[in-house]
Amino acid sequence: MSNRKFLTSMIGSWPRTKEVQRAMRDKKVGRITEEQFQEIADKAILQIVKWQEEAGLDYVSDGEQRRDNYISFVAEHLHNVRMLSVAELLDYVEDKASFEEILGTLDVPAYSMTNPAATGKIKRRKPLALNDYLFLKKHTDKSIKVTLPGPYLLTRSMWVEGLSKDSYPTKEDLAVDIIKVLREELEDLIQAGADFVQFDEPVLTEVVFTKKNANRTFMCGALTAKADAKEEIAFALDLMNQVVEGMTERGTKIGVHVCRGNWSTEEDVLLRGPYDPLVPYLANVKVNQLVLEYSTPRAGEIDIIKEFAGKELGFGVINPRTDEIETVEKVVRRVQEVREIIGDELIFLNPDCGFGTFAQRPMNSDEVAFEKLKTMAEAARVLREMV
Repeated sequence: MSNRKFLTSMIGSWPRTKEVQRAMRDKKVGRITEEQFQEIADKAILQIVKWQEEAGLDYVSDGEQRRDNYISFVAEHLHNVRMLSVAELLDYVEDKASFEEILGTLDVPAYSMTNPAATGKIKRRKPLALNDYLFLKKHTDKSIKVTLPGPYLLTRSMWVEGLSKDSYPTKEDLAVDIIKVLREELEDLIQAGADFVQFDEPVLTEVVFTKKNANRTFMCGALTAKADAKEEIAFALDLMNQVVEGMTERGTKIGVHVCRGNWSTEEDVLLRGPYDPLVPYLANVKVNQLVLEYSTPRAGEIDIIKEFAGKELGFGVINPRTDEIETVEKVVRRVQEVREIIGDELIFLNPDCGFGTFAQRPMNSDEVAFEKLKTMAEAARVLREMV
């Protein structure tokens, strides 16, 4: 990777092809083998990488084609983890009425989303993303971004009292083994030469922005947040810093992505609020880059970025949930605002979130995603010429 400014990347996910979606369902019920599924996913990934290269991105990803979503895929890679639909999680939630109300309010399809739950002591059965990276490395000369669920997201989601308590009396106990798993994975990726590893921590915004049923979240059933949001944020910060300790100066860029949810195209059901309440986390997390959403007013003012001086900013300039293709001029104007706050060398460009967070419920089409990425890459080119 050169030292060019305004480098571009996806957040991670790309809409799964119909073939991949069908293959996921067929694999689940035993109609096809794991090997057959991988062949179908490989073919889709090669096309998605080609689109990213043609769009002009600096970092490419595999579009998370092998994953049913950004978190529950870990169930297949870890020992003693059971995959549950959100509907099945209702069996383990005390206040079922409130949980169902949240699902309805947030426009969440309870029967199409899945969640990993720890049913015993966890450890890696196989790498979470290493093999995906190695496949991609054979098929592109571009730098590669690998995405992983963050330690707080995994801890919150996987500790389900009725299933986990015998092995892990508290979610803090589970967190110890989650940190171990993620450090093993990060070590493997660094040794293999991964260019960028991004940890996703979307539940952080839910902690500070969800007032009603504050201990419930749309994406996990354990829902064990402490009453005090500050205490919960401190817990999340400690987890991430334990995962990346000693890892950030070894040649692989490490980032943390914090958004406000990407499960619906209806903006009014998504979380909203500025990053201000997360300053203690974002200012003190020991990663190279903060990957933040800023393409919609829901994210608040950008002035808060000055609080993170010294860290790179993955600046969200593209909304993955709309059909409207942003103009190059609009993206450039937005980046100009950030240039007044931090140095050009710290500014990276990306969409707010993925284009296909959940396999069965993509946020956009291939065609729109491609055009949006082309716009972003062209805006980066214009910005470099302005420097």
